[in-house]
Parts: sequence; C-alpha cells; structure tokens
Amino acid sequence: MSPLARADTIAAMPEAALAEQAVPLAQALLEASESVLEDWLRGHGQVPGSGEIEGFRLLALHRQAARGTPSFNACRESCRELIFQCNMARVSDDTAARARRLRLAAMVARHLALFVAGKLENAGLGEFCCSARDLRGRDEGLASGTMEGKHG
Repeated sequence: MSPLARADTIAAMPEAALAEQAVPLAQALLEASESVLEDWLRGHGQVPGSGEIEGFRLLALHRQAARGTPSFNACRESCRELIFQCNMARVSDDTAARARRLRLAAMVARHLALFVAGKLENAGLGEFCCSARDLRGRDEGLASGTMEGKHG
C-alpha cells in the first residue's frame, strides 16, 4: 500500500479502531512517511541513512533530503508535527483524543506525501516558504537596502 493510501486508510478508520490500535497505527504513519523521504533520496541518487535525530529516523531522513535543497525545508515542520501527533496519540488516555490525534497525524502524513511527490515533479515547489530562504543573505540584503519592500 502506498504511503498516501495508508494515511487515507488510517484517517477513515472508526474512532474505536483508532483508539484501540493507536501505537501500531502511529508507527505505521511514521514508517509510511519515512518511505516517502526514502523515495525522495533514492530519486536523487542518495542512499537513505539509518540514523536518528532526537530519536526519530524521520527527522534524520528529512535532514539528509534537505541538504543542498533549501526548499525541502518547507516540510520540516510537517515531519515534526507528525511525530508530535503520533506521540500524543500513543500516550493519551482519552479515546476520542487518541483518535483525533491519529486522524490529524494521517492528514499530516498525507500532506508530506503530496508535497514530496510534487517536489519530485517540480523542483521549485516549496521555495515560497521562509525556511527555504537563506536568512543570512536576506539579512545582508536588508542591511544594504537592496531588498526594501520585499517580504520574506
């Protein structure tokens, strides 16, 4: 099953099933998102690493994918949000909250899959994001007056 289909399947599950299977479903969403970033890396001739950042392979894969591609930073917060929602779903005692968090995590995983798929087709995707811009260069431009009137 594709990562996108996996996320959609999880998002459509009944609340009781989400709450009952929170731990394996959260793990499935993280693994599906890891596979999205692995596809990106392979598509760019890289071997996906096996390391972790802050205990998560997803963050390490994102860092590897963003090297040399600043616009890829546009999905960094999506990776972090996915991890947060999965962690909260795992530890929540409230059945409804657990289901809500997993549905949100599935939506974020879907967003990540669509962004990366779009980025594979259009390398410029994500350049609108402030985290894709060189802040040092922007600050120097502002100081010299060459970027007046531009938002960033």
